[in-house]
Amino acid sequence: MKSIKNAPAIPNEVDIVEIGENRAEITAWPFETGYAITLAHPLRRLILGSSVGYAPVSLKIDGVLHEFDSIRGMKEDIAVFIINLKNIRFKIKDDLEDAVVSYSFSGAKEIKAADLENDQVEVINKDVLLATLNKDAELNFTIEIKKGIGYVASEDLRDKVDSEAIALDAFFTPVRKANYKIENILVGDNPNFEKIVFEIETDGQISPRDAFGNALETMNKQLNVFGGVFDIDLEATKTKGKSESALKTLLIPIDMLGFSARSSNSLERAGIKYIGELVLMSENEIKSIKNLGKKSLDEIMSTLDAQGFGEDYKLDGKLRADLIEKIKQLKS
Repeated sequence: MKSIKNAPAIPNEVDIVEIGENRAEITAWPFETGYAITLAHPLRRLILGSSVGYAPVSLKIDGVLHEFDSIRGMKEDIAVFIINLKNIRFKIKDDLEDAVVSYSFSGAKEIKAADLENDQVEVINKDVLLATLNKDAELNFTIEIKKGIGYVASEDLRDKVDSEAIALDAFFTPVRKANYKIENILVGDNPNFEKIVFEIETDGQISPRDAFGNALETMNKQLNVFGGVFDIDLEATKTKGKSESALKTLLIPIDMLGFSARSSNSLERAGIKYIGELVLMSENEIKSIKNLGKKSLDEIMSTLDAQGFGEDYKLDGKLRADLIEKIKQLKS
């Protein structure tokens, strides 16, 4: 029998697992029935469509007039050369928006993607074959690389590139795959809550985590259009969510942090049960805990840093007050 609610439950668990090179699973739960698919579908589209990548948008080769031409001494014709070039994944250094890079090769050589790296651009998939030259060949070419999202057809780029260059279809998206599945999960005695499991794979230009973060940021910016009209502070809502997540982490019991027996015993004798109690203390206050040696102090400070509560972390006033009140309740 369903109970009466006046607001949907707020999911509060997220797990990120690296499952291979440039592959990750991102899981979130528990969602009310129907809420998981409502969020998962648009997020998947944004992961695929809003992630920023780099792609060559034009190619100019000395002595070549069009993409159906050929070069003396090069095994591949220009059409194949272009296909190979579009398979190479670039990154422009210094986070610049575009780069124009020129190359010269001569003599017998297999030109690989790694040969295109220089002080302007980095190549992700270095082993991709671009062209095969014989001893009489000479190849001079210039490519223009841009930063962008999604896909732009060559027809839409022709009037934006050098008139002597061949416009290329630009595949900017760095995401190779973005799938999700919805699973049921038991919360209390209710088996009808849901969990979203995303599987994301990128080409290495960005990480799966960054691709997911980009999608979330884009979704938030798109939703902000409604904020002023309906008097909703979406930024405040986002900040509140972060505070709730931080509070949950701050209430992790000390015995779940994997401290050595010596450190655990010292903290237990001092009556410290939660990581938040350590965060509320200065390093000097932690150092003054009875029977806590330098090795234990280093272990504790290192663990705080690993949990995101290093020396640069600052508790804001409300979070500090909420933490103190919650610890008091838990220890009473």
